[in-house]
Amino acid sequence: MQCNFSDKYDPMVHLYEQDWEKERENGFKSSNLEDQCTHRYKIYIEGRAWSVSKKYILACDSMALLVKPEFHDFFGRSMVPLEHYWPIRPQETCRDLKFAVEWGNNNPEKAQDIGRRGSEYMMKSLEMKYVYDYMLYVLQGYGKLMKLDVTVPENATEVCSETMACPITDGGLIRQCMDDSLVTSPSVKAACDLPQPYGDDELKMFLEKQESAERDVEKLTNEYWEVQNKILQKKNENII
Repeated sequence: MQCNFSDKYDPMVHLYEQDWEKERENGFKSSNLEDQCTHRYKIYIEGRAWSVSKKYILACDSMALLVKPEFHDFFGRSMVPLEHYWPIRPQETCRDLKFAVEWGNNNPEKAQDIGRRGSEYMMKSLEMKYVYDYMLYVLQGYGKLMKLDVTVPENATEVCSETMACPITDGGLIRQCMDDSLVTSPSVKAACDLPQPYGDDELKMFLEKQESAERDVEKLTNEYWEVQNKILQKKNENII
C-alpha cells in the first residue's frame, strides 16, 4: 500500500484495501472480477501466502504486472516475462510499478500484446478439458487406494448439468461460463496425457530465457530512474 499515489508516486498506480469481512456480508459485490478487468494494467501480488487470483488477473487481457512470487502455480512455471507478463521485483515494488505503467503508456501496442498473450496462455493452458482430465486422473488415483465400500446416503441430492446451469437464465457471463464448461462427449485421449519432461539442456535454455527477460526489464527500469533522479536533482539545485 506504500506504493499508492502520493507526492512521490503520481496517480498512475491506484491500490485499494479490501475489507473481506465486509465483502462477505455484502455478497462480494465490490469484488466482481469482471469489473476489475476494465483496468489497463492489473497487479498480481501474493498476500500472506499463495493467491488464487493469478489466473484471473492474467486472463483479463490487461498487461499483468506480476510481483515475483514465492509460491508457484502449476501453470505459471512456463510463463515468460515480457511475453506473458511484466515482471516486478519484490524489493523494488513501488519503483518498478511506476516504470511499468510509464513504459506501457509509452508503448501501448507492446503492452497490449503482452496482455493478450498472457490471456491466450491462460485460456489455452486451463481449458476445461484439461481441468476435467486432471480431476478424472485424481479421482481414479483415489479410487485405486480406497478400501471401503461407498454407499449413497438416503438424503443425498443428485446434481447434474441441468440442475447446475438451467436455473441461470439471465444470459450473462456466468451462464456462458457454465455452457462453455459443459462436457458434451467423452474425452478421446487418456487423462493427463503429459508431454515429455524437459531435457537438461532444454530446461537450462528455458530458464536462461526467463532470467534474460527479467534482466532486460531491470536494466530499463534502472535507466529510467537514473534519469528521473538527475531531473529531480537539477530541480532541487535550481530551487536552492
